[in-house]
Formats: sequence, C-alpha cells, structure tokens
Amino acid sequence: MGIRDALLIATGAYSSERLAELRSPAADVVELGDVLADPTIGWFQTEQVVDAPAHLATRAIEKFFRNRGTDDLLVLHISCHGVKDDDGLLYFACADTDPDLLASTSIPAGFLHAQMGRSRAKSIVLLLDCCFSGAFVPGMKATAGVDAKEQLAGYGRAVLMATGRTEYAWEGNRFRELEPEPSRFTEAIIHGLRTGEADRDGDGRVAVDELYAHVYERLREAGVKQTPQWSSELVHRVYLANRAISLQPERPPQTRVRPRPQRRARRGDDALVMVNLAMHDAFTGKTDTIRLEQTITCGECLGLGTSAVSLVERCPHCGGDGLQAGEDCEPCNGFGTLIDNPCPHCAGDGRVVSRRSIAVKIPPGLTNGMRIRLAEHGGAGPGGGPAGDLYVEINELPDDRFERTGADLYCTTQISAETARNGGIIDLETFEGIKKIRIPAKVKSGTTVRAAGLGFPRLRSSGKVDGRGDLMVTVDVRKR
Repeated sequence: MGIRDALLIATGAYSSERLAELRSPAADVVELGDVLADPTIGWFQTEQVVDAPAHLATRAIEKFFRNRGTDDLLVLHISCHGVKDDDGLLYFACADTDPDLLASTSIPAGFLHAQMGRSRAKSIVLLLDCCFSGAFVPGMKATAGVDAKEQLAGYGRAVLMATGRTEYAWEGNRFRELEPEPSRFTEAIIHGLRTGEADRDGDGRVAVDELYAHVYERLREAGVKQTPQWSSELVHRVYLANRAISLQPERPPQTRVRPRPQRRARRGDDALVMVNLAMHDAFTGKTDTIRLEQTITCGECLGLGTSAVSLVERCPHCGGDGLQAGEDCEPCNGFGTLIDNPCPHCAGDGRVVSRRSIAVKIPPGLTNGMRIRLAEHGGAGPGGGPAGDLYVEINELPDDRFERTGADLYCTTQISAETARNGGIIDLETFEGIKKIRIPAKVKSGTTVRAAGLGFPRLRSSGKVDGRGDLMVTVDVRKR
C-alpha cells in the first residue's frame, strides 16, 4: 500500500470587496480533516491551508503532487469561491484574489490540471466545494459541471463537484453572526465517511463512486437546490475509508401492540424569492414584507426560468404525518390498532398549500446578488419533517443620481465657474440628506473629488457593518 495523503485548502476571507466572505470553509477543513485522519476511517496524513494568498496555495499544491509513487492515493479538497473569467476559464479564489487579475492572484484550473498530470500517483481524488451562490458582481458567476469536468478531468482521476452556498442567514427577528459550520456538500461527505452510510454495497469500505452516490442522495433528500457533479476516469476502484461503525439496527422488542404507521420524515424544500431593492434602501436598510405566492425562482433550472410552486406548511389536522387517528381493533380487544387511513384534509401528504406574508429585515450595505436565509421558512417537510429554508435574493435597482462600485458611490454635480476657480463648499443631496462637499480651487470639468466615508456601509458576513466606502463626486463646471 502506498502513502495516503490529503491536502485541504479553504478560503473564506477575501481582501477584495467583490468576493463575499464565506463562513463554511474554515469548518470544512477541520471536520473533514478529522474524519480523513481518523485511523479507524481514512488513515490519511492531512495538511490544511486556510485563508492563504495565491502564491502559498499554489506552492502547497505543487509540493503536494511532487515526488509521488504510483501506489499513492492523493485527495485534494478545495473550499472557496469559484470564479470564471471573460473566456469562461475556471479559477479558485484565494485570500488575495483580484477578480481583474485572476491568472496571478488565484488558483487556475489549468494549473491544477498540469500538476495532477505531472504526478506519478495513479489515484487522485479532487473534491471541489466552490461557491456559486450569486454573491459575485454581475458577470462573475461561475457554473458547476461542464467547466470543471472539461478542465479537470483526466487519466486516473475522480472529481466530485458541488454547487452554491450562501453567506447570510436570518433567524428569528434579528440578523446575527453565524457560527462556522460545514457546507451542505462537505457535510454530506463527512457524514458518509463518519457514519459509514456511504458503504453502499456493505463490504465494509467506502469507494469514491459510493461516496458520490451518498452525497447526491443526501442532498436531494434534504431538499437542497444543488446537483453535485461527478467525473471519473479511474482505471481501478479507489477506496477512501473503512466503515467505522456498524449500521445494523437493533431488533425491536416483540409486542402485541401494532405501532402507528409512520411515514419517513424528510426535510422540506428550500425556496428562493427575488426582491427588487432601490439603491437608497440598500444603503439605509429596511424591513420589507414579502408575499409568498406561487411563483418562485426555479431551483431545478438555477434561475433560468420560473416554476409554479406553492409553499406548503404542515397540515394542522394530522400534525404532518398524513394519517388519521387510529381506533381500537375489535378482533384483538384493543391490543392492536387498525391501519390508519390517509388524512382527508391533505390527502395523506401531510402538507397543505400556504400563501402568507413575511417581514424581512434587510440590513444596510447589501449588494446585488446577496442572499438572506430565513431558517425553516421554506416548504414543510413530508412526513412531518422540518421545513426547508427561504432564501431572499437581492436585486439592486439602478439609481438616477448615483452609481455604485463595491462600497464606493459615484455621482456628477454642476458647480459654478467661480467655485471652480476659487474653490469652496457646495451642498450635495445624498442618501443621508444634504452633505457639505469641499471643492478645491482651480478644478476643471471632469475632475473627481473624493468625500471620504460618505459611501456605502461595508457589510461583513457576520452581519456587522465595518466602515464605509467613499463618495466620488465628478464636477461639471457651468459655463458663463
């Protein structure tokens, strides 16, 4: 047996304001690293690289694939933003990634392909947990599937790919800082390896193809609107772990009472609604009332169309299990019960159609494409299961006076020839009312004057505002 090595790269904090902070990557590597290193499960030697700049991340990757033997098994896990350039090429964001300089400040997919191609290891498994949640500026969204499959597929490799994740959550009546937790994709991997449920054929080992089947089914059963992708050109079956625990259930004690039939409880579907938000409201924040009607963004087509889907809630008549109350069985004198009949109010589904309104508090500083998660405000789960989540995606509307780039605001205002010549103070109408702007002497038309700290609030993934951007005022000198 060769060496079993795992390199886990996670980036959740970014220097660029155009890349939203992620709360999952740091937790991803800790949880997954513990499972892979467990001598009863994966017995891998693991290395973690967290929130590193591009030159350190690429150095770690190149070192990871060098000087390998043909019997070695290598696992590389990357959790971060996935970004595409104008040519459609895929990159993995690092702490210092500049979206305008992707080739030199990120991990190009082509670089990964080259390093994997040069490695002598026959067995390489790549786990890509990249964010495609719509938190990017327009034109920066990446897609799963074709890009990664075409750019990373090759001899002796298996690639498991995930789709989106969100950065903001709304629970109860307040916007709160979220504790780190693994993403849905990585959580499904950890669950399959730690519990042994990914051992589909019962041979006591978890193969890569079995792990993918487990991840796919777990995400689907959870109602997560993402479809993990799988590409494999391994010439032999690769096993990632042993099944650490027995999954055989204990036999229930014999009883003369027939238990009430139970339906399998599953998590409800997530829902996504779009909210048009004026730039002024994005600046100040507001509480908006959303009417949850039938049309929501379709999760199956990733927002390319809409589907007529009504939100559902737990049936109040049967408690969500879809069954009527049982009655004593006369032939057995009450020692058992009759098989229950379906609830007539929900036809046995356990859920009824819901049309309701909900108040959503929108914090100041949200940008176009960001989402707020309202935990358990989505569709009710079948069989009395928990409700899914409701995601509110912000569509920021353009403003007649201001343009926005990140946290900076841009506008144009006219000044007199005298003010341009001698300088002075002008009044400028802003989102916060009239502000005094100092104009230096001898300015010309087209000159931009910076008013520090009068731009948009900088909203972090914790939900807290950290400083303000600037207001950039371009002057237009009126002729006499």
